[in-house]
Amino acid sequence: MEYRSSLSVLGLPLVHVASGRIIEGGYRRGVATGWIAIGDIAIGIVFSCGAVAVGGISVGGLSVGVLSIGGLALAVAALGGLSVGVIAAGGAALAWYAAAGGLAVAHDYAIGGAAFAEHVVSPLSREFQLRSPIPQAAFHMEDAVWLAAIVVALLILARRIRRPRDGQE
Repeated sequence: MEYRSSLSVLGLPLVHVASGRIIEGGYRRGVATGWIAIGDIAIGIVFSCGAVAVGGISVGGLSVGVLSIGGLALAVAALGGLSVGVIAAGGAALAWYAAAGGLAVAHDYAIGGAAFAEHVVSPLSREFQLRSPIPQAAFHMEDAVWLAAIVVALLILARRIRRPRDGQE
């Protein structure tokens, strides 16, 4: 499937959606390019979403941009399983200025399970928490309970949506 808006700006379509398809027994990826791009490979000036997404705001398995969200996110501000940027948050966060995550490595500020930076907040050592200029409120148990409740609610919702309705398949 492919959709390309009739409106274009500076030679690029405003919206381009391209999904992959099987051609002659092989899978051909959908490559979308535009101001807003959605496809297997998406290159969007303002927004991109796809397995590989490159753009201003990018969402995808591998995302590269100014603000990126993805499994591997590379950006000025990155959020993902592995995030790399000026500011990064994720399972493993590598950043120049500030990082937050299970593993957080940054030049200036880091907060996380294992944190390495000039200024550090880590639950591994009370000494780090007392010396850090970052507020200590990030490690309250109430926050973890709320996060767990939200995750459980999302899982229940996802299962209800996936379950076929009565008589429908």
